[in-house]
Amino acid sequence: MIDLPRTTALVLTCLAAAAAAQGTAYVSSEKDDAITLIDTQTLAVKGTIPTCKRGRHVQRMPDGKIMVACTDSNAADVIDPATGKSVRRVPLGDEPEAFDISPDGKTIYVSNEDEGEASFIDAATGKTLASVKVGKEPEGVKVSADGKTLYVTSEVASLVHVIDVASAKVVKNIKVGKRPRRMAFTPDGKELWVTNELDASVSIVKLADHSVDYTLKFQVKGARAEDITPVGITMAKDGKRAFVALGRANHVAFVDVAARKVTDLVLVGKRAWNVTLDKAERQLWVVNGLSDDVTVVDVAGAKAIKSIPVGRVPYGLVVVE
Repeated sequence: MIDLPRTTALVLTCLAAAAAAQGTAYVSSEKDDAITLIDTQTLAVKGTIPTCKRGRHVQRMPDGKIMVACTDSNAADVIDPATGKSVRRVPLGDEPEAFDISPDGKTIYVSNEDEGEASFIDAATGKTLASVKVGKEPEGVKVSADGKTLYVTSEVASLVHVIDVASAKVVKNIKVGKRPRRMAFTPDGKELWVTNELDASVSIVKLADHSVDYTLKFQVKGARAEDITPVGITMAKDGKRAFVALGRANHVAFVDVAARKVTDLVLVGKRAWNVTLDKAERQLWVVNGLSDDVTVVDVAGAKAIKSIPVGRVPYGLVVVE
């Protein structure tokens, strides 16, 4: 016999937990060993989740869970937004910084900074499937939409390594600007945009032949060239605009992708590090590593709405809606 009151209570509890997960920004912290939760409606901090040590890159998994790479724990923490709890840890090798996940969700591709390697990790077991030697201090990691090609930046070598996933071998090295950090594909799959931290620029790579087609330089009035240090980058879903965090210049650049031209510069917090759009692309969330806050920017108006204090040295952010 079914206990209807108990069943009803259980269903309501599950629905409440799922609702609580919606409209939440999850912010990693390099110093606090915790994820800070921000309500996307009120733009207020609503709690924290304990996690592993030195949380850095954070990303939504294909199954909806959240994965954060913890450099000092040599692992990733997997968090279920529905419960707000860690559900497992996945070994990622020594000094993991950034990662991407295969389209089928079965493989994690991770940059191991100290080892100078890109590792292929079985997402289910945590077993290392392959390791590929790349240039020193690898960071950015992006896998193509078809899952066949992996791109990894080397900060020291100023290269983007093109890796064939099937053979786990580097098939080409692309020379870009000094200290390349993060990357974003254009939605049409024709270009890869690469931020160059010490060149105040983005290298635009044609994916048809893996050549640099254009270098977009940034300028910020009143900022020294050496303080314009682009790192985080994201693309609008329609491919018309890119958004680039300019690091110590404390601004975010709005870029017309087709014209390859900066249209707006928005003042945010100190050392704008990573950027994320909400689902509707009405708000741009900017993680500021030195002011220990997140700035929410109105995209239509190209204007900062609010800066929200979060954990010490925040690094990455995902929005769950």
